[in-house]
Amino acid sequence: MKSPIVKFAALLFVIAIPTATLRAQSAPPQDSARNIAHQVAKVHAATASPAVPFQADWDSLALYRTPEWFRDAKFGIFLHWGVYSVPAFANEWYPRNMYIPGNPAYEHQIATYGPQSKFGYKDFIPLFRAQNFDPAAWVDLFVSAGARYVVPVAEHCDGFAMYASDMTPWNAAAMGPHRDVVGELATATRARGLRFGVSSHVAEHWWWYGEGRSFDSDVRTAMSSTPAPLDAQLYGPAEAMNPPGPNGDVVGTPADAKEPNASHLELWLPPNQPWLDDWLAQSTELVDKYHPDFFYFDFFIGQPAFKPGLQQFAAYYYSSSAQHNQQPVLTYKGEDMPANTATLDIERGAVGTLRLLPWQTDTSISIHSWGYVDNDEYRTADSLIQQLVDTVSKNGNLLLNVGPKSDGTISDQARTVLLQIGAWLKVNGEAIYASRPFTVYGEGPIRGRGNPTAKGSDIQAFNAQDIRFTTSHDGSILYATALGWPTDGSLVVHTLYHANPYLLAPVCRVQLLGSDQIIAFAQQPDGLHLTLPAAAPSNEAAYVFRVTTQCQPAPHS
Repeated sequence: MKSPIVKFAALLFVIAIPTATLRAQSAPPQDSARNIAHQVAKVHAATASPAVPFQADWDSLALYRTPEWFRDAKFGIFLHWGVYSVPAFANEWYPRNMYIPGNPAYEHQIATYGPQSKFGYKDFIPLFRAQNFDPAAWVDLFVSAGARYVVPVAEHCDGFAMYASDMTPWNAAAMGPHRDVVGELATATRARGLRFGVSSHVAEHWWWYGEGRSFDSDVRTAMSSTPAPLDAQLYGPAEAMNPPGPNGDVVGTPADAKEPNASHLELWLPPNQPWLDDWLAQSTELVDKYHPDFFYFDFFIGQPAFKPGLQQFAAYYYSSSAQHNQQPVLTYKGEDMPANTATLDIERGAVGTLRLLPWQTDTSISIHSWGYVDNDEYRTADSLIQQLVDTVSKNGNLLLNVGPKSDGTISDQARTVLLQIGAWLKVNGEAIYASRPFTVYGEGPIRGRGNPTAKGSDIQAFNAQDIRFTTSHDGSILYATALGWPTDGSLVVHTLYHANPYLLAPVCRVQLLGSDQIIAFAQQPDGLHLTLPAAAPSNEAAYVFRVTTQCQPAPHS
């Protein structure tokens, strides 16, 4: 919680901004409507051409295959950074919640900055200066963490694009930092040999500011004024989540403040065609400007109204990538797309067993928010390493989020966790990078427990009996990773029992990565018995045993 002195200083800072600076923060003139119409027409023409490799229908998109680079990469960094990092309160939904009466963010906004009619979300933009943003330094950190791809949020639900957009004047290149954040990160990421991606949450903007119409706020002023002020393009369309009620009410009703069932998006108010065109234009603009190797969509694309445009986007993205000799990854959630047309992503969750198709889970170093907020709690490196091992054993990737501060610095807590993960991967990465799943993903107490895809289920309490398997790319080496160190000096890997038909041959060698000590073993009917060193090689979250079944014979003397 910010102190009264800090709150007062923030208000003085706003008051003290020179008039010229405020004008510089205003959105420049832009014919967004014309640009959107031109982009949509371009996409329709491109996806209608019989010459492109992918057409805008599920049967054609079923030709897609998740590329090998993604299957080899295993670990990426997600970045939630935007104007919401300025208030840094509760979570990245602050721009919506500050307009919902009774929400803690609503109360915090009034107490800290004044009523929403006087100080709205748009007024945070001049405070979002990113003065310490150094994309090369960020990527250096991510390389040290062992990441192989980087995915900044190009635009969150708040309507502020973090790139030089021709579809909305409300973007970071035109105001706030006055920098093309996505473009700079793309350059820095590719300069270090990592793959680059983007994330779009634009779909949810349809209803993001809807509650701001229900009381005296700058949202209601913007959306009710004629002619519409420029603010309306930031806040609009400010529609409801729910369809009209019995009295025809659309927004500002108590029911509207309650989010409908996220598993039944067909029950949400569907967006209209102008908004669907806006979404398609902004999404494909990112493809044209930055040629991302990876594209992430948030959940609201599962609303049925998005389906035609979603097929068009996928066809455009895949075909454009092919023309640039790229192998793209497009993620979806739940049942938003057929499983063979893109790559499944599970937010803060997992799958309960080995999945034959590649998939990804995304989670965050911070527990309560994806963006940076004051007084958040942080995951430990141990828990994230264990999650990475568990995910990879089931044919998945881990996309780990970091929320930088508004000035462009990354918190010490997040930095420490990233470096600890990188240190572990430096020793044990051969069991992760370019690995492939074994026939059996693992064994141990945490197996098939509850609903693994439920949000928050990614945080598990593993122990030494929880063992996960991977193999080298060619299948010649098996890796058994124990998610803890046994206290009795021995470990039994039950899956690797004598005469296991899934093994190419009997086990002939066992090595502990990070240790030069010999690991004695005996392959018995109940499992592979390992005699461990007296002490663990280091205080780590997971210990990798390299198991060989095809050893070279000793040379003759």
